[in-house]
Amino acid sequence: MLEGQEKIIFQKIKEILQEARNKVYKVANNAMVEAYWNIGRVIVEKQGGNDKAEYGTALLKNLSKEMTKEFGKGFTIANLKNMRQFYLTFPKSYALRSELSWTHYRLLMRIENDNARNFYMEECIKSNWSTRQLERQITTLFYERILSSKNKEKVAQEIYKLEPQPKQAEDIIKDPYVLEFLGLPENMDFLEKNLEQALIDHLQKFLLELGRGFSFVARQKRITFDGRHFYIDLVFYNYILKCFVLIDLKIGDLTHQDLGQMQMYVHYYEDKMMTVGDNPPIGIVLCADKSDSIVKYTLPKGEKQIFASKYMLYLPSEEELLLELKKEYDILEQEKNLEDGK
Repeated sequence: MLEGQEKIIFQKIKEILQEARNKVYKVANNAMVEAYWNIGRVIVEKQGGNDKAEYGTALLKNLSKEMTKEFGKGFTIANLKNMRQFYLTFPKSYALRSELSWTHYRLLMRIENDNARNFYMEECIKSNWSTRQLERQITTLFYERILSSKNKEKVAQEIYKLEPQPKQAEDIIKDPYVLEFLGLPENMDFLEKNLEQALIDHLQKFLLELGRGFSFVARQKRITFDGRHFYIDLVFYNYILKCFVLIDLKIGDLTHQDLGQMQMYVHYYEDKMMTVGDNPPIGIVLCADKSDSIVKYTLPKGEKQIFASKYMLYLPSEEELLLELKKEYDILEQEKNLEDGK
């Protein structure tokens, strides 16, 4: 435990490191925003300002393929469209603000009213809003509310009670957008607890061995909606059923939010990832509570009952999943007790 002079020295060093990390983030963020603006400019100029032309669609598709091959994640067709829209929304580069991140700009681009967009931009800078705070203000019509309110100060201060203050630099630097731009891999330790990771390790192996027709696709598969990132623990493709199988593992009690989130994943794969001949995706939510283990299968609306019955022939049954989950949980608990000297 530090005391006296040591504590003062430690605090000073902490401030130096925090300031340095902030500078690193700002440099990386400014470079990313500038690069994406310029990419958008090049695309718009090449398309002649017409994104509906056949050539424009083909251009984005080909660019996405080549850029992903060369630079890794972050250059999907949707992201390239965002960069294009970024340039169209903010055509003057000198008007870009260094205080705002790429995610800030992605949110601001959704605002059609120029006056409202400029208001949110200025307020965001003045009040140092995080992206979560900005998103909440936009979705709750803060611009309209503040204009019509007689107690503007009270309305303005409400956000700090509803959303936490901006992240520290060490948290922001883990943002997937920043990591993609810098060409750095995401550290999965940031995303899940150690126990949960160990269970996922085992489930991945178990399903490949026991499941009929399973092919591994991805682990911690990231999908993004309006700048918010979600991670699916395991994604498989079953070539017998001809469908994706999505698996999420939860530590603790299963909630309706967990099921709703899996339903969102299933709908996303149904809308964006299915190809001709594919059957509806299957979502499995596993709850690994000490006292009980629950498994829920989720299918999209309108699924055929024949298919719902058929998939049980090729997927491990609930009993098999629960038994394996409990067995692995007990093994991990025993190992933890040995490490703790119990």
